[in-house]
Amino acid sequence: MTHIHWYPGHIAKAQRQLKEKLSLVDVILEIIDSRIPYSSMYNNTNELCNNKPRLILMNKADLSDSKYNKIWQESISNMTGQKVIATSLNSKNDINNIINNVIEMSKEIMEKRKAKGLLERPVRVMVIGMPNVGKSTIINRLVKRQKAKTGAKAGVTRNQQWVRINNKIELLDTPGIIPTTQNNQAQAMKLAIVSSIGENAYDNEHVADGLVKILLDLYEDEIRKYFDFTKEETVNLETIAYKRNWILKEQKPDIIRTSGVILKLFRDGKMGKFTLERIEDNK
Repeated sequence: MTHIHWYPGHIAKAQRQLKEKLSLVDVILEIIDSRIPYSSMYNNTNELCNNKPRLILMNKADLSDSKYNKIWQESISNMTGQKVIATSLNSKNDINNIINNVIEMSKEIMEKRKAKGLLERPVRVMVIGMPNVGKSTIINRLVKRQKAKTGAKAGVTRNQQWVRINNKIELLDTPGIIPTTQNNQAQAMKLAIVSSIGENAYDNEHVADGLVKILLDLYEDEIRKYFDFTKEETVNLETIAYKRNWILKEQKPDIIRTSGVILKLFRDGKMGKFTLERIEDNK
């Protein structure tokens, strides 16, 4: 399978469910993957979110190339008109920063409610993003500060649960999954590399081969050093298998094993900290 497949019916259903949830909230936390900031964003988020204020979190910043985090933060902020912060969620400061930004962003919303004579209530927040960008982790980290689950609200879908983070914020405790609709196979490849696409949609060998090619283009010296290749040697799945002695009978390279290990090494950050996109390539 050398093509990454999409399922329009599933995408339409996911988009419908997401819109239903978004109608319940005031502020949105949109999560993207700092290793592929452009490809992990949804092109029509403003329209999908009905132009509600949102804080964009470039998550997994501990796995990306730090020198590109700030560059991408500024670019995405200019592109979307929204505030963007990089986070790895490994520190208490990250969570406090998210909470403080949400409170600041919600001031105008709460003032408008007050001006209309509506009862004061906490701002309602929802976490959205493509699969495997860290939505559930962020929810779990925020919920550790919870006071109590507040249950279903009047006029709110019965099975939606809200968690009181503090006296100013309530969080919808289920993430909204942005439908991964893509027609661009280069972007689909990057989403598969970081596990934002289900494994049934692609072959590991195809995706691992794509990852090696991207890394050779952007981080050739680092990859040659990691796998112990000289400048003159060819680097690909086959030669990496031989270099690591991942060999089958008759001295054939074990491409299946090699592909799986390479993807895991990258996803776990064991190979190095890499950002797979450059702003100039996505204009």
